[in-house]
Amino acid sequence: MTQSSPLLIGLSAVMVAVETDAPRVLVTQRETGEYALPFGVFDPDRHRTFDLSLRGWVREQTGFELGYVEQLYTFGDKDRETPEATLSGAAPNARVISVGYLALTPEARPAGDSFEARWQSWYRYFPWEDHRNGRPALIDAHIAPRLMTWAAGNERRLERARAAFALDGIRWIEERVLDRYELLYEAGLVIECARDAGLPEPDVRLGEPMASDHRRILATAISRLRGKIKYRPVVFELMPDRFTLSSLQRAVEGILGLSLHTQNFRRALDKTSFVVGTGAMETSTGGRPAELYSYNRDSAFDAATTGLSAPRKTAD
Repeated sequence: MTQSSPLLIGLSAVMVAVETDAPRVLVTQRETGEYALPFGVFDPDRHRTFDLSLRGWVREQTGFELGYVEQLYTFGDKDRETPEATLSGAAPNARVISVGYLALTPEARPAGDSFEARWQSWYRYFPWEDHRNGRPALIDAHIAPRLMTWAAGNERRLERARAAFALDGIRWIEERVLDRYELLYEAGLVIECARDAGLPEPDVRLGEPMASDHRRILATAISRLRGKIKYRPVVFELMPDRFTLSSLQRAVEGILGLSLHTQNFRRALDKTSFVVGTGAMETSTGGRPAELYSYNRDSAFDAATTGLSAPRKTAD
């Protein structure tokens, strides 16, 4: 009878903050030089639930007291790398089941001294996702030609490539972050694919790689957040207690990777009960004073509450 591999259940945290109009994630750096998401082992003797375990080790290792947290997905593919097994002291051949979480915080403050981590823009890992200044040249210069070569003669692959990267006049769908990354992985165009298959690195570097399948976990989180802010007011979990409407719009634009139509955004916001004026003014920017607003948390209990409308400035 074949002996089964040890099983390790871990928790991977995608911790997101918005700073200087860019969404940032907290990452650590492995001895290999690869960046990784914070990871902790689930301890059933200490914690009753995964959620409590996540909050516990994040608090201990980083000093962060997590607020908004939601479970993303369970990542347990047999062929995924398992460096977490050795990091946790388990057997090197342990099968790692990682439960991914999305955690939102209004401040990208430094992690604790005992936890070497840094905040980085998530566009460092997904540069093709930032369309705030127009369609990234990287798509048509490097991604599209390589995908077309890979998909040549296969209509299903061609359809997926066109839909994912908005080729041949198809509209860009910002929520399809995971679809795009998985397509690039399947086509052998990201470093993780070459690493996992023991092949030479691709000739063009499409974003920074991450340890194990952490870029896939991050893509899952971005897809979830981009979709969710349109039907639930979760963006306010990333905002300070008081904010201007301009900073709120820039936060939404940063998350979606899109430039929004300001007047239409304000009109849509006016139709909700999400924000209330404080009467105070923001004057530190040196420009025209702008009123500071706060989030009306009572609106979250309204059954009719949706998210924020995201009217694009121009078609992408």
